[in-house]
Amino acid sequence: MFSSALGPVATERRARASIDTIAAEAGASTRTLHNHFPGGKAELFRSVMQWSAGQVRDEQLARLRKYLDPQRLPRPEDLERDLLALARAWVALMTEFRDHFSLVRHIHGEAGHVPAEVLDAWQEAGPRAVGREFTVVMAALADHGLLDVHDDPAQAISHFMALTSTDIVHRSYWGVIPLPREETDRITAVGVQAFLRAYGAAR
Repeated sequence: MFSSALGPVATERRARASIDTIAAEAGASTRTLHNHFPGGKAELFRSVMQWSAGQVRDEQLARLRKYLDPQRLPRPEDLERDLLALARAWVALMTEFRDHFSLVRHIHGEAGHVPAEVLDAWQEAGPRAVGREFTVVMAALADHGLLDVHDDPAQAISHFMALTSTDIVHRSYWGVIPLPREETDRITAVGVQAFLRAYGAAR
């Protein structure tokens, strides 16, 4: 049900999408949607958003563990390679989960009309969960002398994300119009290099 509803919810602005429209595009009856989501459109939107955020969260965490496992940290000479692999793997999610990031784009555009508890539920289901695990990784990299996060791993993460993905997000409109592969590769490479200039451990 969530998978079927995600596309219609993502492509219709929350304020104008009706249950009838979402049901028709999802190939379900309005009665089915009302049975699953008795709270109406607001409950449907919140539930689909949390489910979708959880799907992307799980994939983000799998890729984080693949490239930067705190139990198997990279050698110093491999750190740039692994940070770059992670950045590119996360950027690729915008294409692989296009409907989710279309939904995120709408959330940002209509944040003033989305209840605070709904925004909080989305953050907790996805971004914050990823952030907590990434913070553990950043702290481990600092503890092993691979990075100097200046006693603030959360801030280091914010800078890492800003340097490696924000330009891509804005220029591609959250993946709606993907940039050429060579351009995303260039942006992520330059971003990782800038991050390491700011946070690389002194040798």
